[in-house]
Parts: sequence; C-alpha cells; structure tokens
Amino acid sequence: MPDLLRPLLIEIAACRQCAAHLPHGPRPVVQAGRHARLLIVGQAPGRRVHDTGIPWNDPSGNRLRDWLAMPPDIFYDPKVVAIMPTAFCYPGKGKSGDLPPRPECAPLWHDRVLAAMPDVRLTLLVGRHAQERFLQHNAKATLTETVAAWRDYLPAYLPLPHPSPRNQSWWKSNPWFETDVLPALRERVKSIIAS
Repeated sequence: MPDLLRPLLIEIAACRQCAAHLPHGPRPVVQAGRHARLLIVGQAPGRRVHDTGIPWNDPSGNRLRDWLAMPPDIFYDPKVVAIMPTAFCYPGKGKSGDLPPRPECAPLWHDRVLAAMPDVRLTLLVGRHAQERFLQHNAKATLTETVAAWRDYLPAYLPLPHPSPRNQSWWKSNPWFETDVLPALRERVKSIIAS
C-alpha cells in the first residue's frame, strides 16, 4: 500500500481555504503517522498552539496527557498517536473563548487523513465539536450525556469533555468522569499503545 500520508500532509500545510476568515492567518496543525493506533480529535488549535505549531501545547494539553497517563515523548510520536482537530487552524477569539472550528476544514481533509491511517484502533473525541462531527446523530443531546454514555461508542470511539481550564465547574459537577471514565480510558490507551 503506497504511503498516501506524506503528500497529504504537505498539501494540508499549504492549505489556504479559510485564509480570509482567520484573523491570525492559516497555520494548519495536525500530527499523523501511517501506523498510528490512537487518534485524538479535538476542536481547533488555540492561540498558543497556533504560535508554536505544536498540537495540544497548552494547559489543555497538559491535562489531556494527564488523563491519558501518557508522557510527551509518546504523545508526540506520530507513529503511535495521531492528532487531528475538527479544524486545523486557529479560528480566532470570540466573546467567551475561541471561535468555533471553521466548517470548511473537516469535509475537506478528514476522510483523506483517516483513509491514510488504516491502523487507528481508537479515536478520542475531545469536546462537543469532535463528537458532533464523528458521532453525528448518535451523539446525545448534551456533551455530558454523550460522555456519560462512553461505553456505547466503544470500541471505535471514546468521547471526552474538553480539558480546558475553563471547564473546572464541569469536573466538580461530574465526579464520575474521574472515577469511572479516566481509569477505563487509561487502561484502553495503555493496551493500544503496547500492542
């Protein structure tokens, strides 16, 4: 099977599809390896990630790596972990946080990236945007309901809340996430990484 990923990543890096709508300009951020076994789908890069070009290089990423019990050297190894946001470029700031992911990106790139990574065994859907994109009509009415029903989406998907520091009240209101979901998440990720 030919390696479709390398030329595709070059094409993505050159994408200017949404340039007119991006206040800080396009800078697609994606990490992918042909044999990656774990895929993390978030919403869109934040400002710090846009500035560095490193996915999840912010406090949200620190929390996500803690959830996964995964050191940075594994997290940033594209042979093991692929990272594909719902939209690849920072959309800019809104009234209460970042703007939503640009709608053009996922239909343009997602299917092609997924087709080039046939070994993905689990996709983590981080936040409502990722869940709506991948689960579509199978997503529950709210993020909390979707995450609470995480077992229903296995073995292909595992929905998670966004690990943003802005979500502190969510963790406090939903202690079951830490006691029930995180141990299962860590065990599943550990077995996928080890295989």
